[in-house]
Amino acid sequence: MTDLGEMMRQAQEMRARFQRLQDELGGKTVEGSSGGGMVVATANGRQELVSVRIEKEVVSPDDVVLLQDLVLAAVNDALARSKEMAASEMAKIAGGMLPPGLL
Repeated sequence: MTDLGEMMRQAQEMRARFQRLQDELGGKTVEGSSGGGMVVATANGRQELVSVRIEKEVVSPDDVVLLQDLVLAAVNDALARSKEMAASEMAKIAGGMLPPGLL
């Protein structure tokens, strides 16, 4: 049986690795898009939206609802990709120690 001190050391080491990963994920970005790239949203690995780019051709005062839908779709796409990236990176350092669905 592993002694308690060793288990505590391993837990602290794992926590430090997760903290470093969180810091790194803040610097990594992914893009999501909609409308064939007419709207592109960029999110970081912390699921924070960092930018939105909208092509002028899609901006029409007569169809604001379309623009809203495109922005929403692009943002949701970027956030989903960000979540997938973060889960993948965390799984690498967890080494199968965490139960499925926890990330």
